[in-house]
Amino acid sequence: MPAALNDVERKILDYMVQYLRTRTYQPSIREIGEEFGIKSTKTVSEHLKALAEKGYLERDPSRSRGVRILGVDLNPDTISVPCYNGLPDPQALRRTDGVETQMSLDRRLVGAKGCYFVRARGAEFAGEGIHEGDLLLMEPVSEEEARGDRVPDNSLVALKVGPTPGLFRYTRNGGRALLRPADGSEPVLIEDETRLKVSGRAVALHRRLDGTGIPRSPTTH
Repeated sequence: MPAALNDVERKILDYMVQYLRTRTYQPSIREIGEEFGIKSTKTVSEHLKALAEKGYLERDPSRSRGVRILGVDLNPDTISVPCYNGLPDPQALRRTDGVETQMSLDRRLVGAKGCYFVRARGAEFAGEGIHEGDLLLMEPVSEEEARGDRVPDNSLVALKVGPTPGLFRYTRNGGRALLRPADGSEPVLIEDETRLKVSGRAVALHRRLDGTGIPRSPTTH
């Protein structure tokens, strides 16, 4: 699996993918610099070198646009959705830590920008009828919804109550929140729902009906 990207590397790679999808050729080093306010072409080259070393690009330094993005479906009607093995920590979403593969989906099926899949492990989501190996599609919430009191009642959401993130069925009770863990364990009552920090909401489920599960494959983006 390629190494995780920092924020700048992720933004540059996403820009290059979108540029290629819309124009059929890669942006030049100068164009990348202009997009991100980087005046030095050497600095842009260093970012591209880092992306290549981490397995996301192949480069031909002798050409201005001599870059090939690896492992990306460039069909303009599809989008690459990262898949995590288990529910990721919110910070990991910005660094791509724990991404095990990328799933190419029709844009109409994905929904909001920033969606990601979570592969269910064991019985961690069994209380919601989600089986091991199922892929749960999560979408990011708005800044307002990130506050617990703005989350739609009965949503299935990802948030941190303790040291690790969890998946909960969210039910409002006055100014309190009743959280029912997706693993079927005892509900948790939160007296002040405004203190909750929601990182995502479950919007769809993908399951193989033949029981074989979705294959894992190495990711390069």
